[in-house]
Amino acid sequence: MYPNNNLYTFDLYTYFKSWGESLPNLILGILDLVIVLFIIYKGIKFFRKTRAWQLMKGIAILIVVTLVSGWIKLGILNAILTAVMTYGAIILIVVFAPELRRGLEQLGTNQFKRFFGITTKSLENKTKETIYMVTIAAVEMSKKKTGALIVLERDIKIQDIIATGIAINSEISPQLLCNIFVPNTPLHDGAVIISENKIAAAACMLPLSDDQGISKELGTRHRAAIGLSRQSDSLVVVVSEETGKISIAKDGTLIADVKEDVLKKILLKNMIIEPKTEDTAKKNKKKKEEKSQEETNMETEE
Repeated sequence: MYPNNNLYTFDLYTYFKSWGESLPNLILGILDLVIVLFIIYKGIKFFRKTRAWQLMKGIAILIVVTLVSGWIKLGILNAILTAVMTYGAIILIVVFAPELRRGLEQLGTNQFKRFFGITTKSLENKTKETIYMVTIAAVEMSKKKTGALIVLERDIKIQDIIATGIAINSEISPQLLCNIFVPNTPLHDGAVIISENKIAAAACMLPLSDDQGISKELGTRHRAAIGLSRQSDSLVVVVSEETGKISIAKDGTLIADVKEDVLKKILLKNMIIEPKTEDTAKKNKKKKEEKSQEETNMETEE
């Protein structure tokens, strides 16, 4: 009924042709195609947030050149490129090891619930409260130029990082966060980890990023923030001791010099997925109606 499902001998034309044989074949075929397209879409969306995106574009160009060289009979070039492509899977695993590990880790988390907006109201409110308190603390330390490093754990658990620090397991408050980072105190040197809306540990050691493209002006705190955000999906808030500026590391990139409202928006957007409410839908509908009315008026005036 279906063509050989071996990747190298798969006959796509025969497979599509089999859809017309019966209704079950058509339904299963469409389902198969939708799943594949969804996986490709999510894969592209995931890799676009990482440094692997440029490499992915390079690989796509390599594949195109390989195909073209075969069509126009460039024997030597095609043989070399084909040999490279043969071992491409091993190269990809080595090059994309951190990204692949992170993606596989997310499969075992509540990522799918968050994707569909399935969150409990009490947890959502607690997370918002955590974000507001972290923002207040960051702004207060920014004013006093107190260096700080605050990690907000998301779906991928970072228990190995928490284990490097001093366990606290305390409720969050701006006063406590500010007090932890007071210079020359036992817990100020390192990062605070916030897990499940509690301060899990302080004085934690984060992995430093070895990316040569990072600005030389950035200190150890910023490199540590970028390093952890590449290895996990955690958000890392940094307060510079030299300038007092607030930055946030996300997906291996650093958003520098953010103000209070921007910091709050970034944290809310990435920590909470709010389902579209009926009020929001009504507002969007009203905006569309107003826009349509304006266009009608313009046409009438003309």
